[in-house]
Amino acid sequence: MSGVVEARIAELGLTLPGVVPPLAAYRPAIQSGVYVYTAGQLPMVDGKLPVTGKVGAEVTPEEAKDLARTCALNALAAVKSVAGELDRIARVVKVTGFVASAPDFTGQPTVLNGASELLGEVLGDKGVHARSAVGVAVLPLDAPVEVEIQVELLPL
Repeated sequence: MSGVVEARIAELGLTLPGVVPPLAAYRPAIQSGVYVYTAGQLPMVDGKLPVTGKVGAEVTPEEAKDLARTCALNALAAVKSVAGELDRIARVVKVTGFVASAPDFTGQPTVLNGASELLGEVLGDKGVHARSAVGVAVLPLDAPVEVEIQVELLPL
């Protein structure tokens, strides 16, 4: 383990996972200047989705909120893969979350609070960000939630 941020993750009883391998022709994260942009991160755990389906139908909003936390943790792993250390994060700039939603489900912001709250718990004020929460018909692998983040890095 290295760094203050990873120590905080451990204090929360969490483990920073390995980077989730891409499902298609893209990279999990790319650095451009002082910014790192992650690809959409699914709530993969040990290479599998723990739950599939639409939020508000097969998946409860509470389950989906927890899955959004997993997505954010996977996004931090992707950031680390290009930044080297999570302690280089100056701030989370933007979070975009997609929720595979039943037709009458309108609680996307509450689901995405799972990702936002995790980033705040791990990074403190540096985890406060702008955000979009979007309801969609379907996500890859029938995932209930997908999250991407943009972070600004401190210089080396």
